[in-house]
Formats: sequence, structure tokens, C-alpha cells
Amino acid sequence: MAGTEKSLKARAVDLLSRREYSRLELKRRLAPFADSEAEVDALLEQLAADHWQSDSRFAEQFANSRGHKYGSRRLAQEMRERGIDRDTIQTALAQQDDLATARAIWQRKFGRPPADQQERLKQMRFLASRGFGMDIIQRVLRGEPDDE
Repeated sequence: MAGTEKSLKARAVDLLSRREYSRLELKRRLAPFADSEAEVDALLEQLAADHWQSDSRFAEQFANSRGHKYGSRRLAQEMRERGIDRDTIQTALAQQDDLATARAIWQRKFGRPPADQQERLKQMRFLASRGFGMDIIQRVLRGEPDDE
């Protein structure tokens, strides 16, 4: 069992050396190599105590790396799927400026206001699929300034 534990820890450190993982992601990746779920849980506790793994650090990194492509709604949903709690998500997304991000994405993709209703709906669907709310989408398509 000591050899398995070391092997399991080596796998975890190897994964964490490449990128940040949420606790749930790491648990899913390590579970096939463990003798029991308790063994994985104990290792995850040790990794968190030694600051090798941190859900808040993962959430910050996730928001920074994907924040220029997606809105906070989609980022929050993806983080929830990875087992991040609501408070950590809110903290990580606090600096996210959805209006500026939506405007930049819209500008890269379309660059001009919709010519007709069909094109307007297409642009709205695109921005909605990227995780922006209707209030942000309407402000972008109307060309409203950032500050109210």
C-alpha cells in the first residue's frame, strides 16, 4: 500500500505540475489508480494542506485563461461542473467585465451592427452561447457605452 500511495501522490504531483486542477477533477483523474476512495480523499487533503492543490487558485486561473472568450455565466457553470463552490466562483469572477468582454467578442466575430432581424437574432444567439445575459447582449447590439 505504501508503494501505491507514493505512486498515487507521484501521479497527482505530475498532473499538478502541468496545470491547476480542481479537487473534483483531480479526484476523478486519480480514482482509477487508487485502492479505495478513502485513499484518494486522504491524498487530496494532504495536497491541499501542503498548498499543492487549491480550488481558489484553480478558479482564478480558469477565469483568467477563459475570461476573454466567455461570459461569467458560462464560466460559472463550467466551474460548478468542476466542483468549485459558489463563494469561490464569485470571488474568481469578481473582476470579470462582461460588457467589455462581450463587446470585444462581438467586434471580432461580427464587427458591424446587424442589418436585419435574422442577423440580429444570429448575433444574439452567438453571444448567449458564450455565456452573456440578455441585458449585456442588448447593450452590445445597441452600441451603448460601458458606463451607465
